[in-house]
Amino acid sequence: MKLLTTAWFPPIEYFAVLAKCSVFIDGTEHYQKQSWRNRCRILTANGPEDLRFPVLHNGERDITRVQVDYRTPWLRRTEYAIDSAYYSSPFFEYYRDELFALLDSQPQTLWELNSLITDFFCRKVGIPAPGTLLEPAQGEVERIVIHPKVPSCWQGRPYWQVFRDKFGFVDGLSIMDLLFNEGPESICYLQK
Repeated sequence: MKLLTTAWFPPIEYFAVLAKCSVFIDGTEHYQKQSWRNRCRILTANGPEDLRFPVLHNGERDITRVQVDYRTPWLRRTEYAIDSAYYSSPFFEYYRDELFALLDSQPQTLWELNSLITDFFCRKVGIPAPGTLLEPAQGEVERIVIHPKVPSCWQGRPYWQVFRDKFGFVDGLSIMDLLFNEGPESICYLQK
């Protein structure tokens, strides 16, 4: 059994794994700071930028029980940052309203929010949504580590990006960068 952690607007590498093998998202893990669980990376006019949102865990570290903290205006800032970064990308307008409706529904837990976002991108890219593991795994388990602080051995191929003239090709971005720039062709990129 192969396991991935939950992630918010996961990196392209995450979806490359989902496109190539059967994977489960681990719902038995504990929340970990400075991971993709509540951060993502986009490409803006100023270069790569990490977006984050606050969580409330009150000592509860079970990933399915960690709460999203909506007391600060992070949601409005996130939507503005995404709009600013991708408004001129070829496919953004096709996905924007549905994506922002998911965010605006304000799921209460980190697990719910990440599951909605991952399912959304799986549907739009054209790959099956991953299964979820909510009980400890039995048998052999392979954990696939995709973490912002761990160097990746995955190297993405260049594709068209909005700010390519300014920064060249930037790797390690959220799946939204690929989808908003390549649209339906994203699946071809992930499967190679």
